[in-house]
Amino acid sequence: MTDITILRRLAETIEARKSADANSSYVAKLLHGGQDKILKKIAEESAETLMASKDGNTDQVVYETADLWFHCLILLAHHGLTPDDVLRELERREGVSGIVEKASRKSD
Repeated sequence: MTDITILRRLAETIEARKSADANSSYVAKLLHGGQDKILKKIAEESAETLMASKDGNTDQVVYETADLWFHCLILLAHHGLTPDDVLRELERREGVSGIVEKASRKSD
């Protein structure tokens, strides 16, 4: 069974690629391209995940979700964050009604 350490290992690899040559590393190319390039990839992977779900192709849902998560890890690295930051937030929300949690957020 796979566990959460895979996210941490991927995050470490992404962090190491920050200083890599953009011509030799896909991750470095995205990171050097800036936030807009990363966000475009996340939008693309999100759409592909949605379409896989709509098509009812569960194998493709898993494949596209993996791509989406990977690109979200790149976005976290762009902001100096790690999967542990997200896990802490999920832990904070655990056991709290989604309705209550959403109501507790400050509106702009």
